[in-house]
Amino acid sequence: MRDKIFTATEPCPPRLPWRMIAIAWGGAALATAAFAGLASGSQLALILGSFGASCLLVFAYPQSPFAQPRNVIGGHFIASLTGLVFLALLGPHWWSMALAVGSAVALMLICRMPHPPAGSNPLIVMLGGAGWSFLLTPTLLGSLIIVLVALLYNNLSHPRRYPTYWW
Repeated sequence: MRDKIFTATEPCPPRLPWRMIAIAWGGAALATAAFAGLASGSQLALILGSFGASCLLVFAYPQSPFAQPRNVIGGHFIASLTGLVFLALLGPHWWSMALAVGSAVALMLICRMPHPPAGSNPLIVMLGGAGWSFLLTPTLLGSLIIVLVALLYNNLSHPRRYPTYWW
């Protein structure tokens, strides 16, 4: 096992080109402005900590399977729902958090909607003592805003296509 850990054979991947970094920065800033600005002006809860990581995927790696709309929306929904169910049934204990995260990961994989940032949603739900409305706002509405901004931003002026698939 020691050899596997300390003798990595692959080099570090190259940095994205500066143009792609700038595009990712702009998209992440716009999407965050959209859901955070709407939250500020409407008193709706639209900010979820894992949305920042979702922005990284949809704007820096829009071709990734993890960045596709079904994965972003479905993954966040499944993971938040899982956290809410475990919170309601078992309470916010270290072991129930572990079971909730493991279950959310498994359910996202079973449903073919893995979205790595959503893996933190059960922890956010349980640590924040979220109620069932958390599933609608911020989870569903916020993830829809990210996807909507990604659809517009990634297809308007850049030589790339988003999404690569819908369902």
